[in-house]
Amino acid sequence: MRVPRLYLPAPLTIGATVPLSARAFNHAVRVLRLKSGAPLVLFDGEGGAFAATLSEAGKREAWALVSTALPDQAEPPLRIVLAQGISRGEKMDHTVQKAVELGVAAIQPLFVERGGVGLSGERLARKVQHWRSIVIGACEQCGRNRLPELREPLSLSEWLAQPADLSPVCEDGVGQRDKARGPRLLLDPLAKQGLRGLEPPTVAVVLLVGSEGGLSPVEIAQARAAGFTGVRLGPRVLRTETAGVAALAALQALWGDWD
Repeated sequence: MRVPRLYLPAPLTIGATVPLSARAFNHAVRVLRLKSGAPLVLFDGEGGAFAATLSEAGKREAWALVSTALPDQAEPPLRIVLAQGISRGEKMDHTVQKAVELGVAAIQPLFVERGGVGLSGERLARKVQHWRSIVIGACEQCGRNRLPELREPLSLSEWLAQPADLSPVCEDGVGQRDKARGPRLLLDPLAKQGLRGLEPPTVAVVLLVGSEGGLSPVEIAQARAAGFTGVRLGPRVLRTETAGVAALAALQALWGDWD
């Protein structure tokens, strides 16, 4: 049986006994029904991961004893930012979950003309919190110790007006910013070139995907004016919940950490 992985946003040090968060407690004790002595993996969302043992499990609280530091091996060398047109219902949930599993570094939800999604205020805040819980659950499942950044939703025009945000940079092991810029790719079934026709990126990629109905001609023109290159994935038109996930898989297979 696989050792359960729990996200715990708290300082984790070897030899410390730490209380589980309400979310971790619910999953470990109420869902998995783990008992004292059960092995765990705790990760802090920033790259730190530790082997631990459930030292005490009560009716409302539980504690874990941190024992050994574990390596951070699941992060891909290619940083991919997915700018995704917000889709309706569970489609966006699916995209967020699978994007995390496929190694995305950041997700930028976008309001687009043909999205048909009218979220604002408290409803939008609840939806963003829901997506954050999906990010955490996907990291627990797939073995990532770093939570991808889930950015606050913006309209496409607002996002395109932030040029610094459109060219992600990477940090090395000591936190130094890498000034190399990556390509900006726009999924467009009418584009003439595919991913194989591009120069292999070495640092980062920004990937823009529309929602149901795709991006409007005006939005496509705006993206191209901002430096995006249209690419197609193949001869078939993919649904929005398939397109971004398929593109991420292709990027990882071509230039990422897929063998």
